Amino acid sequence: MAVVAFDGVVLADLATPCAVFGVVRDRDGRAPYDVRVCSITPEVRSEHVGLKVPWRLSTLARADTVIVPGVDDVDRAIPEPVLRAIRRAVERRARVASVCSGAFVLAAAGVLDGRRATTHWLVAKELSRRHPAVRVDPDVLYVDEGRILTSAGAAAGFDLCLHLVRRDLGAAVASEAARAAVMPLERAGGQAQFIVHEPPASDGSSLGPLLGWLEQNVGKDLSLRAIARRAAMSTRTLSRQFRRQVGTTPALWVSRARVRRAQRLLETTDLSVESVAAGVGFGSSTVLRERFRRIVGTSPQGYRRSFRVV
Repeated sequence: MAVVAFDGVVLADLATPCAVFGVVRDRDGRAPYDVRVCSITPEVRSEHVGLKVPWRLSTLARADTVIVPGVDDVDRAIPEPVLRAIRRAVERRARVASVCSGAFVLAAAGVLDGRRATTHWLVAKELSRRHPAVRVDPDVLYVDEGRILTSAGAAAGFDLCLHLVRRDLGAAVASEAARAAVMPLERAGGQAQFIVHEPPASDGSSLGPLLGWLEQNVGKDLSLRAIARRAAMSTRTLSRQFRRQVGTTPALWVSRARVRRAQRLLETTDLSVESVAAGVGFGSSTVLRERFRRIVGTSPQGYRRSFRVV
């Protein structure tokens, strides 16, 4: 397993695969992964330290799996030999995965064209703008396209690595690796990233006060007409302002707000799914389950098992 290092590499992204794959032991107690950090030169610079790297890029020609960590600046030029080595790894059908902004490196190498991919939500739009042939999904923790995988921010890199362990060696070994690394068990790749949206501008037309009120009243009637009445706007004006300031429709925003409240209740209470659904304004537990899976990527019960605060 080759982990690629280059100037500007994000240290956390580089360390994650080393930490995870380094602690894996199979059912016989053996270490199944030979992890090698490699680069063009014997030393690379990150933002804070210089790293001595023991292996060269020729390692990629023999690796079964190539991991590409994130880069500290997406405008940083990645050396052509690195991109060429990644392309060759893909051509010979090695498994190639990126962590966080490492997706920009894979995209620059041309290996994401026509594929679904993800990266940190903060730079997802920029990845899509620079590489329109890539189908960027900003809402998930990781994307498994078979031999090419991409993950979101640093914590999602752990999930991706555990996913690879599970693919290779089974769920039991992956669970042991998670415990050895002192980290939660793998979350499903389709689970949503926890995205923080920029607040709307604080001018006379700001929806900020309305959004705050909606957050506090998710259990009430929040139909388009009811929200427009609260905002003293026509439904048409309200929809236009939502699109401009929030980037979505009122209905979808309310649905996400209700799911966020449901997440908190699932984490901190023993309420049944039916009671949670009623408390957050969904008409039934069936509606909650459908919305929850669509937005979070897992079921309410699955989410509770992963995130319940004991």
